[in-house]
Amino acid sequence: MDILDRIRAYKLDEIAARKAVRPWASVDADARAAPPPRGFAAALTRAVAAGGYGLIAEIKKASPSKGLIRADFDPPALARAYAEGGAVCLSVLTDAPSFQGHEDYLIAARAAVDLPVIRKDFLYDPWQVAESRAMGADCVLLIMATLSDAQAAELEAAATGYGMDVLIEVHDRAELDRALSLRSPMIGVNNRNLKTFHVSLDVTRELSRHLPPGRDLVAESGLFTAGDLADMAGHGAHRFLIGEALMRQADVAAATRAILSRVGQRAAE
Repeated sequence: MDILDRIRAYKLDEIAARKAVRPWASVDADARAAPPPRGFAAALTRAVAAGGYGLIAEIKKASPSKGLIRADFDPPALARAYAEGGAVCLSVLTDAPSFQGHEDYLIAARAAVDLPVIRKDFLYDPWQVAESRAMGADCVLLIMATLSDAQAAELEAAATGYGMDVLIEVHDRAELDRALSLRSPMIGVNNRNLKTFHVSLDVTRELSRHLPPGRDLVAESGLFTAGDLADMAGHGAHRFLIGEALMRQADVAAATRAILSRVGQRAAE
């Protein structure tokens, strides 16, 4: 059993327990009463159209592969630092067993800034999409490696119904081909294999060749320098999801500014 299998097993138990406490009618009502989504994909597109990068900066306390990433973990302060540094969107981990996340982190981070926020978790049930909107999420993540085509389509439809955006995450050509049957334009290419944890920017370099027009490439994982972003920009990625490289820095705002500095982009393009 790999990490995704373990996560799926406990997540399905978690979903069942949450649904027993909070029925569909309740979570759906809360989702529909929440303030309108802030426009996650649109914020990224505006940044790119203005000649910059669209950075999704991640608030992540820990991970299964790296353990504790940041001990002095303050989601509102991190959100403000990311905004100051030039991020245009936030990603917040809410999975507790593997990432030490919590939905309160998303709520607090979103309240601290005006940036749109994606809920970073493992979604299997439309109930979770409603829960995400109820807590204020503007976008949700769909990980093709752990979803069937039918599940992905059902979750995407649920998110669209609430006016939310969807980031569809893939790691290989087969997952990309499946993702392209969905409607959402944002395709996140995760350079980390979630089964082996091996990281290589070659994943984005290769899959970018197979992305059709009309889709927005988001490079994820393994991005640590402005040169890495310039490299990926040369392969069509101008949107990035970055967490660990920024979360480990003492001055998060300065680190965010530095990685967005566009050093070396001309050579890459």
